[in-house]
Amino acid sequence: MKDFKFLLDPMRIPFLILTPACVVLGLATAIWTTGQINWFHFILILIGALSAHISVNTFNEYFDFKSGLDAKTNRTPFSGGSGMLQASPVMEKPTWTMAWIFFGLTAVIGLYFVSTIGLALIPLGLFGLTIIYIYTEWITRYPLLCLISPGLGFGIFMVSFAISF
Repeated sequence: MKDFKFLLDPMRIPFLILTPACVVLGLATAIWTTGQINWFHFILILIGALSAHISVNTFNEYFDFKSGLDAKTNRTPFSGGSGMLQASPVMEKPTWTMAWIFFGLTAVIGLYFVSTIGLALIPLGLFGLTIIYIYTEWITRYPLLCLISPGLGFGIFMVSFAISF
């Protein structure tokens, strides 16, 4: 049971509330403007958005542990990671694996929408997946990109995509 808690920590569960809030905002807007919704697509969008958020969180946990940044940072609720990998370094590989599993789930859901909507979604999907993977290692080095990337992910991608269906 202890390992299960250690697998939940890198997900940063308290921060995941932002994802359904953004997707439900898109849902509400879609209902307001069209009066109809494809509930299957909505559920897939919600799962895909949550898996993207979990993926970026677990990649962040892993990369910050590997670089030593979390060990140098005074932990607060908003910085320094969950502390899980410092407390149990043996969870490094499961954290890395979990990041890729959720990344893959995000991609598979994206491929479903490419197959149902069209190839025009591919560049948007690849851009989103790229942001997920490079966020910690590259984007966080540029303050302006640290503001733009979450805005794109939670605003443009999650809200707008939910509005579309």
